Amino acid sequence: MDARPPEKMDDEVGRKEDRKLKARSRERGVWFGFGMFGLVGWAVAVPTILGVMLGLWLDRKWPASFSWTLTLLFVGVILGCFNAWFWVKREMREE
Repeated sequence: MDARPPEKMDDEVGRKEDRKLKARSRERGVWFGFGMFGLVGWAVAVPTILGVMLGLWLDRKWPASFSWTLTLLFVGVILGCFNAWFWVKREMREE
């Protein structure tokens, strides 16, 4: 149990709320934009590279009439775009 009087607790809650609102209202600068650009880049690049690597391995192990590498490259780009869209949407919602 907290032994503090309700008035002090109200003041403390008010200060914490003010601090939280101030932190949220900060304008995002150039570095935030560069960070977001990098996040989107990696969000697309990683699934694409993984798809290509898996495709190359599958082309060596189980050759087919189609290219596993190109197929999984395409799948990786699509998954990466959805991943980037998710992150950008999440950041916009937090604003």
